Amino acid sequence: MDYKKGFKVKPKETNRLGEVTFTDGTHDFPPNQLQCEAYGYKYDKTLGVCSAFKYNNKVNALLNNKSNNVRGGEALVGTENSLLNGEGNITKGDNRNAFITGQENEVEKGVSNTSVLGGKMGKAIRDGEIVLGGGSFNLGAGYTQSSKIQLSGKTTDATPTNLTVQDIVGSYITLQTNSLVGYEIYITRLETGGTSGTAGDFSYKVRRGAVRCNDSGTIDIYTFNTKTIAKDGATASFQVVDSTTDGIPSITIEVTDRANVNNLWSVTIYLHELRTNIAF
Repeated sequence: MDYKKGFKVKPKETNRLGEVTFTDGTHDFPPNQLQCEAYGYKYDKTLGVCSAFKYNNKVNALLNNKSNNVRGGEALVGTENSLLNGEGNITKGDNRNAFITGQENEVEKGVSNTSVLGGKMGKAIRDGEIVLGGGSFNLGAGYTQSSKIQLSGKTTDATPTNLTVQDIVGSYITLQTNSLVGYEIYITRLETGGTSGTAGDFSYKVRRGAVRCNDSGTIDIYTFNTKTIAKDGATASFQVVDSTTDGIPSITIEVTDRANVNNLWSVTIYLHELRTNIAF
């Protein structure tokens, strides 16, 4: 589609919900009302969404029934290969391979390969996350819960490197605003070679601390202690870092070792999450 006269943006694509994404040739973004309506689309002021067409929920239900097993909740459009069991559970859409059991649990839109295993009002907001809901003061999903996430990555030099969730490029540990998250990190490093490395050398460490994310998404990181549980050869360093991307607050693990050393890294992190509806 050509640029409309007087505009430096234009529609790029429409998803299965009918929502239109615009582009300026470099960046993609949801349009404002003026941009949306200028190209003949309809703009929903309440949702802030530009739509090319109204999605038919009956068609959606038929499509979902082909790959989902829903016995206690609702699988919204784009959910595939998922199982919901219990009461009032929901996948928010564009989810794959989700498993929920329990009461009023959720999987956030676009999150896949995740589970909410029992409890009440747990909310999976990260790919590959395993969540146990804690009741959330009956305010809504995600206020009190614990979870487990796996990160991994590779390094070959002394460049500080961010590990990613399930080794997916750009996937980090998303944080909810107005929340406090206690963490316990188990990090395993295995040398596989390199001119300065020794295949088979390793280190295994644990760290405890907490992360606070305020109403504006500002992150404060606190470390209580770090302990080397076992090692053979040299050790390497790591730290919890702010990995906020596109305004979405997140953290990840940054690892650093010696030049010319090849390493495999694997991290299991346990999160103990407490959120409030009071801004701080």
